[in-house]
Amino acid sequence: MFMALFAGMLLSKDRTSSFLMRLFTSPMTSKDFIIGYTLPLLAMTAPQAAITFLAASLWGLEISVSLLPAIVVTTITSLLYIGLGLLAGSLMNDKAVGGVCGALLTNVAGWLSGVFIPLDLIGGVFKKAADILPFYHSVEAIRTVLGGNFSDSLPHLLVVLAYTVAVFVLAVIAFQSKMSGDKA
Repeated sequence: MFMALFAGMLLSKDRTSSFLMRLFTSPMTSKDFIIGYTLPLLAMTAPQAAITFLAASLWGLEISVSLLPAIVVTTITSLLYIGLGLLAGSLMNDKAVGGVCGALLTNVAGWLSGVFIPLDLIGGVFKKAADILPFYHSVEAIRTVLGGNFSDSLPHLLVVLAYTVAVFVLAVIAFQSKMSGDKA
């Protein structure tokens, strides 16, 4: 979730600076810009995931061979959050991105993923809504891989990837709109 905040703040600050304006003179497309922001952020998530899992081992997470695939799945699911951050950074200024990707997204994703309270305890409409959104599936994909159930993680990962593609398409469109000077 914090990659969304970082990506959004980075892009929104670059949008308002002369740095991005100079880059607009290049033959790069909006898709190229979004990929250019995504790849370094994605490279940061694998070590971040490894450090997080190693820190979790201090509180009881068993270190096993499942950690390596869990790091890969965490890196893949982080694409969703990077895309959300880039979408927000394309549409909003850095102060708005801080509020949306910081407090709002963290709380929404935290509650709807089941990391604060297990969704089965809440149940009902809340659980059904969480099942539709990608946050729960992101956590479940990582959790099942950590448990060694690789095949069980695939349906969850597919849901996250479908949302990720949609978010990145929207980010490219929003960035293109801002590049073109359309403020709509």
